[in-house]
Amino acid sequence: MPNRTIIVGAGPAGLFATHHLAEAGLEVAIFDKGRDIHDRRCPSPLQCTHCDPCDVVEGVGGAGGMSDGKLNLHPKIGGDLTDFVPAEKALELIDQVDRIFLELGAPSGENGADPISLLRRAAACGIEFIPARQRHIGSDRLPDLIQRFKNYLEEKGVIFGLRSQVEDILVEGGICRGVRLKDQTVEADSVLLAPGRSGSLWLGQIAHRYDIPTHHQPIDVGVRVEVPAICYDEAIQVNWDPKFRMHTPTYDDLVRTFCTNPNGFVIRERYFEAAGVNGHALHSQRSENTNFALLVRIALTEPVEDTTAYGNSISQLAHTLGGGAPIIQRLGDLKQGRRSTWNRIDHSYVKPTLGAVTPGDISMALPHRVVTDIIEGLEMLDRVIPGVASASTLLYAPEIKFSSLRVITDKRLETRVRGLYVAGDGAGLSRDIINAAATGLIVADSILTRKG
Repeated sequence: MPNRTIIVGAGPAGLFATHHLAEAGLEVAIFDKGRDIHDRRCPSPLQCTHCDPCDVVEGVGGAGGMSDGKLNLHPKIGGDLTDFVPAEKALELIDQVDRIFLELGAPSGENGADPISLLRRAAACGIEFIPARQRHIGSDRLPDLIQRFKNYLEEKGVIFGLRSQVEDILVEGGICRGVRLKDQTVEADSVLLAPGRSGSLWLGQIAHRYDIPTHHQPIDVGVRVEVPAICYDEAIQVNWDPKFRMHTPTYDDLVRTFCTNPNGFVIRERYFEAAGVNGHALHSQRSENTNFALLVRIALTEPVEDTTAYGNSISQLAHTLGGGAPIIQRLGDLKQGRRSTWNRIDHSYVKPTLGAVTPGDISMALPHRVVTDIIEGLEMLDRVIPGVASASTLLYAPEIKFSSLRVITDKRLETRVRGLYVAGDGAGLSRDIINAAATGLIVADSILTRKG
């Protein structure tokens, strides 16, 4: 058996695990079914309607490689590292990830105005504000950083097998012995599966095939909110991507803000075969608006626990109502129970940054409970950030954050198949770049400890 580690998935979890192992002198081969970062066909984050959907989420850098590169340096944003390691170790892992990003050229500056005033005001309104260290790389800078990362790993002897579909793992006597590609098998004494969200269904199939336990996780369903940038100026002085969490009065549901883009742009995204929305912020181009996601947490129990199927049904309905495009609506129209029209939107002082949308009625696409939570959440947030609940505020739907099946592991992130590890978003262990990278480091430490 060769003294080799195979990693499936070249996203943050796979790349950072590879970095740690290669630095220790181990032989590593990394496979990904996508392309190299500069071959991923996305000419501009603002033209992503012209992209191959696979290129947006697959390839070197993973789905994060085509994001705007927000780095939330907090163990409980984008997952919870303390599920696997003590709090002190979680902070050490985040510092380690951050240090590598800085060495690769990430901006050294962090947001950091005094959060006390915002914390006090939010608390008085029944809202939790979570201050965190953050960096912002920018969608226009991130691909070059990822390319430097890949080049460095290749200099360390790492072998990249791109456009390579791993079809199965090799298991003998309850031990993972390698992987099987379409036309070859590759042996190894350790295998890490980190396929990202685009590979979560595949990973679920592997888990089912080898009786590795999994469970469904909650998803987040909501809208992308767009407001004048000046409304959010104070909050982003504290954090570039301020995190607010609240429980709405009618249903007591958890509603949270996510992925704020100061002076940014709303963009289209794809959920399976349906249209959705996301947001980007660039260093080289700025709009007059700020956008953020407002999301409602949804968990299902008996008789149906498949939150992915539920979220997909919502996205399909919105896709149908929007004629294949996301739906846009003014908040004032939503409250009055009428659909928006281009005439009403044109008369508002908030001008949309995404034009490939259909004016309509979001309440026809999202569940009534979610719509109620969105309206109440914005009204609560308006007491902390005046202006976000204006009648002219624009809402784009749907924005859905799917959660992968959670693969059950031990604290070392090893599955019941010895020598088989999982990490990152595709395994349901993280939900952002930093936490995904940190789970990759946990696996790398586990492999090195076993070899040592």
